[in-house]
Parts: sequence; structure tokens; C-alpha cells
Amino acid sequence: QVQLVESGGGLVQAGDSLRLSCTVSGRTFSSYLMGWFRQGPGKEREFVAISWSGRTTYYADSVKGRFTISRDNAKNTVYLQMNSLKPEDTAVYYCAARRAGSYLYTAPSDYDYWGQGTQVTVSS
Repeated sequence: QVQLVESGGGLVQAGDSLRLSCTVSGRTFSSYLMGWFRQGPGKEREFVAISWSGRTTYYADSVKGRFTISRDNAKNTVYLQMNSLKPEDTAVYYCAARRAGSYLYTAPSDYDYWGQGTQVTVSS
């Protein structure tokens, strides 16, 4: 059973930074595509960033230039560095894993495993 555990959320002020972590159980982490999603109050879950197993990355336009996804295969961990945070970034952030693939996967239904979510609140 694959499990994803997120950490690093919290309450910050606009302009601050946070780094989220997501640790994945199992021995095939390096082959997984890893994604970050978020769900704000009253909103649908939306794509934030993706890291393919070859370390190529892609971002939603709303976070491009401010957020960075990275992964440490030795630690089975994917990170989301969030800089210049804005109040509109307030959401529950989820990491997700997909077993394989080489396309751009931005829909929640594209992913096989999910973490429990971590709250990020940005005050103005």
C-alpha cells in the first residue's frame, strides 16, 4: 500500500515563503510522477505543479515563477517551495502520485495515490 504524508503547512503573511514536503512509502518512488494540487474554500481541487520521474517540471500559470517543485529520490520525498505567497494561495495542499506516464497530467483523476492534505493560510 502506497502512502503519502504531507507536512509543512501553516499560517504566514503575504510575501512570506513556505516549503511543503511529501514523503512516499514504497520502493518505486523514483518512477512515480509527483504532483501538487490545492483546494481553496468553496473551490474545486486544482493543479499546481508536476514533477516527472526524469525531473522535468511544469507549473500552473498562477504559481509559475513563485513555486518550485523538486524531489529527492533518496528520501522518497517531493517538495513544493512556495515564495512570494499571496492570500489567494490559501488552500489545502495535496501531493499526489501517478505510477507511470509521459504526458502532462493536470486532472485529479489522473493520479493514483493522494496524501491527506496540509493547510496553507496566507494573511494579507
